[in-house]
Amino acid sequence: MEAYNPTDPLINTEERSARHTFVIQKVQPALLGLMDGSVSTLAPLFATAGITHNPMSAFYVGLAASLGAGISMGLAEALSDDGKVTGRGSGLMRGIITGGATLLGGMLHTLPFLLSDLQAALHLAYLVVVLELLAIAWIRYKYMETPLVQTVGQVIVGGGVVFGVGIWLGAG
Repeated sequence: MEAYNPTDPLINTEERSARHTFVIQKVQPALLGLMDGSVSTLAPLFATAGITHNPMSAFYVGLAASLGAGISMGLAEALSDDGKVTGRGSGLMRGIITGGATLLGGMLHTLPFLLSDLQAALHLAYLVVVLELLAIAWIRYKYMETPLVQTVGQVIVGGGVVFGVGIWLGAG
């Protein structure tokens, strides 16, 4: 599947404008939230799992981090501008999208810690993190027109650094 090409002469101005509006008002806030939720919760979640060896403790830290990040990101996006000057659409709608995506991004790799077996929870969470990062890379490729290899590299390196910090802190 090829990425959207806005310079393609076969795509008319209305389609280009509609796509731009969709990306700036919906995709970008969702991507921002997914990236923040997925990455910002990694270190506290995996550090807690490593320090406590208790999957439920890790789950509650992941839940708290996800909820806190979702509320914070949602408010920050909703209050950043009303969209009149920037054309980014309703601040409330962007806040809901960003906050919800942040919560989702943090909770996806937190849910495995509902398992009572820490090793099983960790292995499942590792897999979920990889899938989250690949999904973020694909969204960036598809909607933000970033070359696939470049976006996979950026997302994996960024997520990997934060993931490594969580593992490192959890080993201490």
